[in-house]
Amino acid sequence: MIQQLSDIKARSDQVLQRFSSFWGRLDLESQKQRLEEIEHELSRPGAWDSPEKLTPILKEKSGLEESVSKYEQLHSLQEEVREWLEFADNDQSGEVLQALEDSLETLSRQLEKVELEALLSGKDDNNPAIVSIHPGAGGTEAQDWVEMLLRMYTRWAESKGFKLDYLDYLPGDEAGVKSVTLQVTGEYAYGLLKSERGIHRLIRISPFDASGRRHTSFASVDVYPQVSDDINIEVKEEDMRVDVFKASGPGGQHVNKTSSAIRITHMPTGIVVQCQSERSQRRNRDAALKILKAKLYDEEMKKLEDERQEKYAAKDSIAWGSQIRTYTLHSYRLVKDHRNNTEIYDVDSVLDGNIDTLIRNYLLYRHG
Repeated sequence: MIQQLSDIKARSDQVLQRFSSFWGRLDLESQKQRLEEIEHELSRPGAWDSPEKLTPILKEKSGLEESVSKYEQLHSLQEEVREWLEFADNDQSGEVLQALEDSLETLSRQLEKVELEALLSGKDDNNPAIVSIHPGAGGTEAQDWVEMLLRMYTRWAESKGFKLDYLDYLPGDEAGVKSVTLQVTGEYAYGLLKSERGIHRLIRISPFDASGRRHTSFASVDVYPQVSDDINIEVKEEDMRVDVFKASGPGGQHVNKTSSAIRITHMPTGIVVQCQSERSQRRNRDAALKILKAKLYDEEMKKLEDERQEKYAAKDSIAWGSQIRTYTLHSYRLVKDHRNNTEIYDVDSVLDGNIDTLIRNYLLYRHG
């Protein structure tokens, strides 16, 4: 029991130190003060005469109430752990140690969740994400890599209980996927998935090479926040060229065979989007317009942040030297994120959608 208590105390010290570090960065009092100001403002005579004008402040109030409640709950969990630690010094029975273990696990899990949410403070982080995946040079080999990445993100989203909607899907001629665009809806979907934006490299023995040689494949992942309803992105009809065409490929659940696929070219920017996942031309047009607005909004945000990148067609080539992450399956097995040097040896787990460590480490690196 003494050794068990010693081990638990060592883990407790680590978690409580993390809590102290996180708590020290919070400004909870200013949030409570702002909440009081809002409540005072809402209680003034005539404040509710024009309810529609209160939407922004009510949204802020709701967010503040959620944050304050969450942080106060976290503080209570920390106090509970400290109380159990003091109790365990005098009573080292199995029941007490188990209660301490359970309390510590709850605090650790909640602390990790709150720490991650604190990193997701961007204006659009809680928006749905629009994710587009395109292959680099290499034909079937690269298209198969796109399908592997699509599976990885699909499994990750499903594990979170997120909703997936295909906006565009173009299958490969022999295998894999030529291009795919999907919308991921869930809590902090964009804030989490923005870490995946960039070029992903795969090194493996090709299943399409009869000689069994090692191949390197590349794919580009673009991630955009879906534009909120309260943000007005104006797209003029005269600025768009809309082409209607028949979806190509072998058919299936994502592709139709009628002339209902839509391609929109935004003339001022040169951005091209398309959708062919629906049988209705109108629904394909609506989906393509949604993608276009997301891309235009993303470009505007980059301007404001002075971090604007080149458009997809003029990006760094999807090739050597520009990748954010490498997935090596031969001659050793390793996933490495080149932005922060995170390394994971369980490649199969990552490709099965277990990418939370990669996402978290990127967010920590970015906010470093």
